[in-house]
Amino acid sequence: MDTQIIGHRTPRVDGEFKLTGRADYAVDWQAQNMLYGYPVPASIAHGALEKLHLDAARAMPGVVDVFHHGHFPRLYRSPNSPTHQDQVSEVRLPFEDERIHYDGQYIALVVAESFEQARAAAHAVQADYRQESGVIATLLDTDQEGRLLESEGTSRGDPEKAFDEAPVKIDHTYHIAAESHMQMEVHATLAEWRDERLIVHESSQGVVYQHKAMARIFGLPDESVEVVSHYIGSGFGNKLFMWPHAVATAGAAQMLGRPVKTILPRQQDMENGGNRPASRQRLRLAADRDGTLLSMLHDSTTETSFVHSYVDSLGSATPSLYACDNVAISQRLLEVHHGTPCPMRGPGETSGIYALETALDELAAELEMDPLELRRRNYADQDPASELPWSSKHLDDCYTGAAKRFGWERRDPTPGAMRDGDEIIGWGMATASWPGLRMPCAARVELRDDGSVLAACGTQDIGTGTYTIVAQTVAELSGVALKDIEVRLGESTLPAGPLSGGSMVTATALPAVAAALRNAFDALKEVATGEGGAFEGIDPESLEIEGGALKDGQGKRVSFGEILSEQKLGSVNGEGQAASGDEKGQYSFRSFGAHFVEVRWDPGISRLRVARVVSSIDIGRAINPSAARNQVEGSIVMGIGMALTEKLDYDPRDARLINNNYADYIVPCHADMPEIDVELPDNPDYAFNEFGARGVGEIGLTGIAAAIGNAVYHATGKRIRDLPITLEKVMDT
Repeated sequence: MDTQIIGHRTPRVDGEFKLTGRADYAVDWQAQNMLYGYPVPASIAHGALEKLHLDAARAMPGVVDVFHHGHFPRLYRSPNSPTHQDQVSEVRLPFEDERIHYDGQYIALVVAESFEQARAAAHAVQADYRQESGVIATLLDTDQEGRLLESEGTSRGDPEKAFDEAPVKIDHTYHIAAESHMQMEVHATLAEWRDERLIVHESSQGVVYQHKAMARIFGLPDESVEVVSHYIGSGFGNKLFMWPHAVATAGAAQMLGRPVKTILPRQQDMENGGNRPASRQRLRLAADRDGTLLSMLHDSTTETSFVHSYVDSLGSATPSLYACDNVAISQRLLEVHHGTPCPMRGPGETSGIYALETALDELAAELEMDPLELRRRNYADQDPASELPWSSKHLDDCYTGAAKRFGWERRDPTPGAMRDGDEIIGWGMATASWPGLRMPCAARVELRDDGSVLAACGTQDIGTGTYTIVAQTVAELSGVALKDIEVRLGESTLPAGPLSGGSMVTATALPAVAAALRNAFDALKEVATGEGGAFEGIDPESLEIEGGALKDGQGKRVSFGEILSEQKLGSVNGEGQAASGDEKGQYSFRSFGAHFVEVRWDPGISRLRVARVVSSIDIGRAINPSAARNQVEGSIVMGIGMALTEKLDYDPRDARLINNNYADYIVPCHADMPEIDVELPDNPDYAFNEFGARGVGEIGLTGIAAAIGNAVYHATGKRIRDLPITLEKVMDT
């Protein structure tokens, strides 16, 4: 593809709307006669609600009603089927019964005339409980197992035997604390019923999924529900599927006959809006003395709640990353009385690759081998798991390019040997990886008589730049200027598009948009070559698209708008479909990359910082390199938090989340930013789609925490296997 716009830095087409405040986020929407909801959370982790004391709250100014078990509409559970696109984050309905499964679970919803009145009344609600003992300690704090659920497993070869007989082996356990998404925009819902039709404005990463789930829960036909989410202040996975507050808001609006808006406070957003689950992973790796991997055994346990079994597939990347004949993956779930976890940027593989890449570093130390060389010696030229060829793999180039830019050849392998004044320098590296994913998708394109183009798809832009790359695609194929292209996303009434998750929107939506645009071109050519058309009698196939116009072989050129205006037509439309990927099973699709990290440790003042990160991430072709690079940079920042600061702290006595705010949950800030150098090699993957593009949202986060941890070991000589690596652990280990 001879690109003019695709693959080039392009300013965001929605930037003006965000800068001027015209971007409509869920909390910005207003409705006539609107009320406000404010949830009431439980204050125990396990037991039963015996009585709610509501008189004081109901008597407060502006209070309209208080909803709870016994005073709420009859609802149905969503089937929660990914194939039917009606998944939810928590299958238990709000106020379904009086059982309490975690601290913070909603026990009531106060609805009032103003947000402040609803909040004040919610704080006035008192509850009596029958408290019961439960599983409240995390995987980090105890060896207590509780009720373990077998989750998944796979194997090849005879890994146990190969491990036992190997000359060099390591066997270590790694822990990762639960993390919060901490997206800038909290969850928010505005629900309005119009003549038995439910309209929801939601901060959602999946309008089609919420639309389907709402229809199932309220027993409505699909056409009676509409979900809108034009702009989202990010979600990182916790807005993929609907949470109970949205159902509670819609139910209250139905009973009151008035629109209701619920905006979660940050505390409830953290308690009830999902998290990356805590995990414990045992890695056993064995190798020959030359570094050839002989056995890989990856065993994991992750937390889930008692009301919804969420599996964070930690071992999903392990069978594919390195060439090894003997591999075993096993995983279990530990039910705890905490809020339900959910996908968080790079779900499963971010945590799993941390443990694997840390274990490889430990194996390299055991072998007295350069960590990069160990990875090179076990390079997988095809997918070891599926035995299929890669559609595209340039990880070796990523290693070489990033190592050279970083200066890896100057690394002294002795821990603590590299210094700069009072600071000890540590260098570490790790592999990054994420699967190439696609979903079925539909889109619609409209060519208008004023020369403009509309492209519409029922996906959404969570801040990653989807509006812009759709516009780039239309501009590339049509020659119409970006300023004359309107992109409509974030409405469930549009042709069904994918979730904004899994790094699959680019590869999923753009082929559908392209197909719709080409079908619109066909419709335009039919008009142009028909009776009275600008190219009457000409074979439509002979016409070319150039600069927003049709052109024949003699050089005659007529713009789209002129063709339609002359025929007194306002527009022509094209519908397009795209399938989920390689239906023939010919290739394995996966993105790869490499992170090289420098940390600096000053033992005199106990200061540990990430000073420099050099990354090379192969995502095929970057549709908009500036936005794609920004995604990797953001992932690196998030990885710094995962490695060094982020941890959800639960009180071991009652499972109360005690750092449910931005003051006590520590995320990286501007002062923590290192020098970041990101390279995106241009290796289009045309086996994956016609644009050669794979996703970029997740891959930058995978491997970065391991690279930081490996660098900390190189600086201090202390191998810390529990994230986050706090100063206390560095000083006390």
